[in-house]
Amino acid sequence: MISEPELEGGAPFEATEVLTEERAPRPRRARPPWRWALGGALAASVLWGGGLYAYHAGQRQPEGVDLRGYESVEDLCERAELKGLEAVLGDRSGSGGTGPYLDEPAMSESSCSAEFGEGERQQGVEITYTLHKQTDPGPEFAARAKQHDLTEPIGGVGEQAFFSGSEDGGRMWVLDGQAVLEFSLYRNYIEDENGEVTERGAPDLTGIDVPLSQDALALLAALRK
Repeated sequence: MISEPELEGGAPFEATEVLTEERAPRPRRARPPWRWALGGALAASVLWGGGLYAYHAGQRQPEGVDLRGYESVEDLCERAELKGLEAVLGDRSGSGGTGPYLDEPAMSESSCSAEFGEGERQQGVEITYTLHKQTDPGPEFAARAKQHDLTEPIGGVGEQAFFSGSEDGGRMWVLDGQAVLEFSLYRNYIEDENGEVTERGAPDLTGIDVPLSQDALALLAALRK
């Protein structure tokens, strides 16, 4: 007969009762790889787009400056009436015509030549009109005028104006915004039958800066749109 362990004097059998059951941790779910790829693509797209915008901003052409109504004019003689010079030098006897015309994004330039009076008293005038469309001619205007011996300032004509006169004629430069006018009044010369150059009699040019100033103001107004 099999006896119980305690009856045989052996060690008692101990049974351990499990009150709670510890669950094994769940394995971490891996993030789908396409999310990482999508996030990287979006970040790269943002950086590339920003770089492309900066590049195009750097390549963008500078905007034109305020021309204050001045426009490019091919036929300058049509706009230049020159009534002031005509009153002093005599009737406008003819027009030498217009010079080469330049019209580019950076600037435009046109010129006109005319004559006044008749015979030995005939005088000529040349006018150049330059419109600076991108750069400001103001900072260097006075220095350029001084370089060409135009040292007498003239008030009330544009923003700046300088004049220089002599027995052979006179010169005036005018700056108004982006527009620059250059007047050159000169004495005509002729050749005799022997080919010798003789000068024609010139009218009194004292105070010629006054009619030049009048004509400059009238031309500036005629050059605006």
